[in-house]
Amino acid sequence: MNDRDSRENRIHGSEIKPFGYYACEIPNHFHCVPMHWHREFELNFVREGSASFICGEEKFDSAAGDIIIIQPNVMHSVYPRESIHQVYDTLVFRYEIFGGFDSDRAIAACIKPLITGKMHIPTHITTDHPYYAELEMMMNNIFSCAKGDTPQLDLLMRSELLRLFWLLETEATVEHDFYELGEAIRPALEYIAEHFQEPITVKQLADSVHLSESYFMHQFQKQVGFRAVEYLSHYRINQACKELLSTKKSVLEIAFDCGFRNLSNFNRQFRKITGNAPTEYRKKFAEESILW
Repeated sequence: MNDRDSRENRIHGSEIKPFGYYACEIPNHFHCVPMHWHREFELNFVREGSASFICGEEKFDSAAGDIIIIQPNVMHSVYPRESIHQVYDTLVFRYEIFGGFDSDRAIAACIKPLITGKMHIPTHITTDHPYYAELEMMMNNIFSCAKGDTPQLDLLMRSELLRLFWLLETEATVEHDFYELGEAIRPALEYIAEHFQEPITVKQLADSVHLSESYFMHQFQKQVGFRAVEYLSHYRINQACKELLSTKKSVLEIAFDCGFRNLSNFNRQFRKITGNAPTEYRKKFAEESILW
């Protein structure tokens, strides 16, 4: 696997605290979470509203109360639905939170297969799940511990996460020859992440995955949910959102930094995707942080 920039580079936690907690609201805190992957587990608990998720082969709209579990190395994205916002808690954690593989047969047999992709637990859990009441209690305990942020609460959170996986593995499926659907177009996403500041053509993206342009365009839309040119625009605008909130650069500088060569086109695309002009966005969300 090529560790380029479609792998998320943000560090979640530290060696002594192997997790990161984020209170999120989309599209208000950030416009979207573009297609990416990381080596950590990700746990999302939807408090209110809805958004559109792509997690590996699955595409779905969330609802209040939903639990979304993303296993390591799975391509995933979150986009807002028109005129709807979503408030949700996110916990991103490394397997080290459970201890080492070598000294514990339970972790080796039950957690390691989730990382390698040989075992799959449910990704999207709704309020209709037969164990939902118990799962909801676990979610509230896990995120209360993450927010409390003490060594003692880390211990309780670890036990709740182990209990969560123990319960969900009663529904697990095992695939010895697992091949992630998004693997075929991953190099194209990595190419966009590395070269988004430059002009990019569909041919360049197709060449990066050694496919014909027509087959590449079909596969890209099937696996990502957007046409390649649409995804590129979303990726660039999301980068612009970050710069607007984290730097004092002018709108013109940011537009050029993010691959636009025409300010009026940048402004038009920005408003189309975020619903705000760049200056309005900066003023409105200047105090917020960005997850991705």
